[in-house]
Amino acid sequence: MAKKQGKKQRIAFRKNRENRARQGDLTRDAEQAGANEDLAAKLADLPAAERLTGKGQLSRSRTVIVDEDGDGALRLDVDAGRCQRGRVLSAIGLNSRVQGPDGSVRECTVRRLVRTMARDARNAVVAGDWVLFQPLDEQFGVIERVEPRHGVLSRGSRFHEHILVANVDQVVIVVSVADPPLKPGLIDRFLISAESGGTRAMICVNKADLTHSNELQSLLGLYARLGYQTVQTSAATGEGISRLRTLLKDRQSVFAGQSGVGKSSLLNAVQPGLALDTGAISEVTHKGKHTTRRAELIPLQFGGWVVDTPGIRQLELWNVRPDEVEGYYPEFRPFVARCRFPDCSHTHETECQVKRAVGCGLISQRRYQSYLRVFGNEEPLLAEED
Repeated sequence: MAKKQGKKQRIAFRKNRENRARQGDLTRDAEQAGANEDLAAKLADLPAAERLTGKGQLSRSRTVIVDEDGDGALRLDVDAGRCQRGRVLSAIGLNSRVQGPDGSVRECTVRRLVRTMARDARNAVVAGDWVLFQPLDEQFGVIERVEPRHGVLSRGSRFHEHILVANVDQVVIVVSVADPPLKPGLIDRFLISAESGGTRAMICVNKADLTHSNELQSLLGLYARLGYQTVQTSAATGEGISRLRTLLKDRQSVFAGQSGVGKSSLLNAVQPGLALDTGAISEVTHKGKHTTRRAELIPLQFGGWVVDTPGIRQLELWNVRPDEVEGYYPEFRPFVARCRFPDCSHTHETECQVKRAVGCGLISQRRYQSYLRVFGNEEPLLAEED
């Protein structure tokens, strides 16, 4: 059977080299040179001729052959006979560690065409990606295509999507009861990001040995009633580690949270011998330091994979419109249809049943305030200071 012919697509490439623009006003400087010896000497050193352009940044286009997958996305048509399918274990810049079908790991660079196709995203290749790569030798290779993704955890970064990890089915939101302090607003943002990316989420409260268990029951009970899996752990004492191991078994998971909450310490406890680097909490700021430098896919001996990610201190939601936010708060759903106005934002309108439910205690006041901050697109750092 003949191979289906791919369609042609024009791709714009940004040029790496461009003519520099003229610096300063040479006419004005020449008029003032008589009274300024330093300026006169500077003008004398200028080249006699200078090539200028008014075009600024230039681009060129190239026609490539692409396939269209089931969801309408375009992907490069490559020679599958020269490539192998592999999983990206870690990626930083243009370099990735890719595990091939035989279990061998190669250092791979990313074909420029792949980077150009992903120009709307901050990174073309991320940990967890399935890719087609061309082996160059036993140690090195070139990534020719990134396969369609599912189950992503991402955030906004300078008007681009920053995908932290791809092809996972579970986000483990790790927080700590102290050092750094517990920030429920950040939990809520992670829950939205996980659901937006097509993954389920669970909440892991670490360092439980630093407080009394009954102090956490109210918070954990709130999220448990909303349908989220919760677990209370301590990497220092071993509390909850067995249950966490059961929840990770045979799943594709990612650990996400602030720096210093103990993500790497928990993984070391879940799988002894892993020996991931861990760091101490600052005694001055009570915040964690970045010990994990890049996301890394780790195989679990009891089945499944887990990704250890660098800690973050803010989470800007990506591609979540204000009118969609209510859908990420499951406790709002029984009341939304009863609001007087079909487009009720649940912020200032009269006869809003969501606000009435908050006043009656049917919806958590703290969760409602979290909704208002997300709806108003307030600075992510403010959402952490709950």
